[in-house]
Amino acid sequence: MAKLPIPKQQQHASQSKYSVKSGIKFVKSLIFDVDQLPLVTVLILFAELFINIVIIEKVKYTEIDWKAYMQECEGFLNGTTDYSLLKGDTGPLVYPAGFVYIYSALYYITSQGQNIRLAQYIFMGVYLLQLYLVLRLYSKSRKLPPFVVVICTFTSYRIHSIYVLRLFNDPIAILFLYAAINLFLDQRWTLGSICLSLGVSVKMNVLLFAPAILVLFIASLGYVKTIIQLAICGVIQLILGAPFLLTHPVEYLKGSFDFGRVFEHKWTVNYRFLDRTTFESKYFHFFLLSIQMVLLGVLTRPTYNFLKNYSNLRSLQKQLEPQIAKENEKIKRKRKEGENEAFKSIHFDQAVQLALLPIFLCNLIGIACSRSLHYQFYVWYYHSLPYLTFCTDFSIGIKFLILGLIELCWNTYPSTEFSSLILHGCHILLLFKTVKFMFVTKDQSSKIKLK
Repeated sequence: MAKLPIPKQQQHASQSKYSVKSGIKFVKSLIFDVDQLPLVTVLILFAELFINIVIIEKVKYTEIDWKAYMQECEGFLNGTTDYSLLKGDTGPLVYPAGFVYIYSALYYITSQGQNIRLAQYIFMGVYLLQLYLVLRLYSKSRKLPPFVVVICTFTSYRIHSIYVLRLFNDPIAILFLYAAINLFLDQRWTLGSICLSLGVSVKMNVLLFAPAILVLFIASLGYVKTIIQLAICGVIQLILGAPFLLTHPVEYLKGSFDFGRVFEHKWTVNYRFLDRTTFESKYFHFFLLSIQMVLLGVLTRPTYNFLKNYSNLRSLQKQLEPQIAKENEKIKRKRKEGENEAFKSIHFDQAVQLALLPIFLCNLIGIACSRSLHYQFYVWYYHSLPYLTFCTDFSIGIKFLILGLIELCWNTYPSTEFSSLILHGCHILLLFKTVKFMFVTKDQSSKIKLK
């Protein structure tokens, strides 16, 4: 029996229904599918561009350290290389030479620091570039679904203000840090070491990542090449510090690399519940440093295992990629002949999960054991918090609760005893769960489903 023709109206209705279903499926993939994160990254960056422009144009700039930065660099530009004489309204210069050069350039670009609006747009560029580098790591890891990244990116008032309303040097240091991590995971070790050292030359907090990165060097390169990379980092510091080291070396080292510097209690975010005497005690500082060293020591073996497995997977990638390429060439020819065979692919980049966790955890340990955290220090670990949180076995509700509480603590100004205690509680929970994950995972590479 001959089939009756389908009426055009019914055909259009069927096509429309199919289009709606396809559209819904695509939107769902943008929300939940980790494969869509590269596309979502582009959307996030455009949205952040708009958001930051609105913030710059509509929200009042707050002067904190920018003027002092300009005063410190002005002394250098006038010929002073004695760090003990480089001062601003907020006190002496306490950052290494890289800071001096970068902010000296900003001094000229912004008309001796007077064109603050231009400086804000420069820092918007810093923010967008760093965000791209972070999202590139997240895209490679295939760990976080897009909706998590979107929520965490758009909901932090404090982070946006630190970049475009405060103009602190912390974002610049962290920009170099994330550039270094991306380069290390792309196997571009020398460029990564240069960026890492540049980050340290802007602010020493980058050294909180150093223990895990050292283990990454050893696991991936061996001891000899590790020494070479460390030498590169050291040479960069010597080159940048040369004008100061050749004239007033003691003043430079004492001023820019003062590991025992005591912060004012009134600015602390994490230890408001302590009295000033205890907070400033050298014994308290030694106690926190001891805890940090113990935690890093305990995690040395699992950290090495994670990073060695990462290195092994990268080696396997080098061996298999030529074979996969040959197979795909054959499939390409078959497809031209009409055969519908799928291309071969393995997501080797997903192995970066094994590298990111120990690197981010090492930094979290340093932050949790810091004697004092100031509001601008939030950028030190903010962009790693979603990753660390989603490495735990908490329910998704608890994960967002932890992230929300941390954000609340950093937005409580001035800090209170309660906000400081809550912040410590969140840090301890994250440390406990992520450390437990690293120890429980016996065959780390099996946690990565390469497909």
